[in-house]
Amino acid sequence: MATHLPLTLRSQRLTTDAGGHAVWQVDERLASWPAAETALLLCDVWDNHWSRGAAERLEVMIPRMAAVVEAARRLGVLIVHAPSDTMAFYEGHPARARAVETPRVSPPADIPHVDPPLPVDAADHGSDTGETTTHRAWTRQHPGIPIDPERDVISDDGREVYSVLDALGRRHLLIMGVHTNMCVLHRTFAIKQMVRWGVDVALLRDLTDTMYNPASLPYVSHDEGTRLVVGYIERFWCPTALSDDVLAADAVGAGGAAGQ
Repeated sequence: MATHLPLTLRSQRLTTDAGGHAVWQVDERLASWPAAETALLLCDVWDNHWSRGAAERLEVMIPRMAAVVEAARRLGVLIVHAPSDTMAFYEGHPARARAVETPRVSPPADIPHVDPPLPVDAADHGSDTGETTTHRAWTRQHPGIPIDPERDVISDDGREVYSVLDALGRRHLLIMGVHTNMCVLHRTFAIKQMVRWGVDVALLRDLTDTMYNPASLPYVSHDEGTRLVVGYIERFWCPTALSDDVLAADAVGAGGAAGQ
């Protein structure tokens, strides 16, 4: 079994080109995260959504998400399922009990952090399929994502998740799920808060989606809206990686195990 996850972490920094013009430069660096010190969190990967477009795009990602979860778990990564507003569904589930029973610790004071406005306008709630009225359409995590009752954790509370990470020595956090410009950034267990608490965070940029309607600013395609938000995260919050990195690490580990 591989003991580390080799990740290509992509970030962006503001610099100047040869002509002295301000430009954003993409930087990539290789990192090796110990699997035993890493967690993978699934943000709001619900079974349904009030926006048909959002539900359809998530459905396409589910098989890949499930494969990444299984691969990460085999590597020894802790899997944290965080489907907000559905904890009643998981009452009594061993993975939920594991989070509840973890002794609470007080997170450190927030690290001051610049927080510029997002590059896309989602004031209309961001549905590209015509829905304008929101409602809680979800009841649980998508059933296509397996939950291991013996090893995984279920929680939608940031302080609870932080306590679990602290108790199990998980210093690194990969995040995937939806929606990038909303829950993935703003939930108490998600990017902004975890970065402010000093957790080493990276977003799996190919397993996320935005709530963005191309009829709104900046008037680009839905996919381009997602790319803009990913770029914003790389510039101001945390690096991103690809799910290929996790799957490749698992393949290496499986090959090593087969050769023993």
